[in-house]
Amino acid sequence: MPSNVTVNSRICGFVHKVHGELNGMNIIIDIETPCEKIKKISHMEIPMMETMDIKDNYVMNKAQELQCTPICLVPCAVLHICRMESGMLSKTLARKMGDISIEFDE
Repeated sequence: MPSNVTVNSRICGFVHKVHGELNGMNIIIDIETPCEKIKKISHMEIPMMETMDIKDNYVMNKAQELQCTPICLVPCAVLHICRMESGMLSKTLARKMGDISIEFDE
């Protein structure tokens, strides 16, 4: 079963639907998005072994090439899917938790 997440980028005003599935040694990512920058990476074949580090990371490199803002949540969501699809993050646990969040305090 593929992994799916919804990214609510309320600060930007966008909602992104990210879908991913392991295919051999690659993770196929598709993103439904109204964001013009993110549309440019709406279909990626990500080598699983290139998602293990934060510095030498396929997803982060693509985000940098697009000049995404450093606070864009989509690359983080893609990396969560990569972790789930590679077995490094339990899909059951992720679904049980439901969501993760950043809350701004006063």
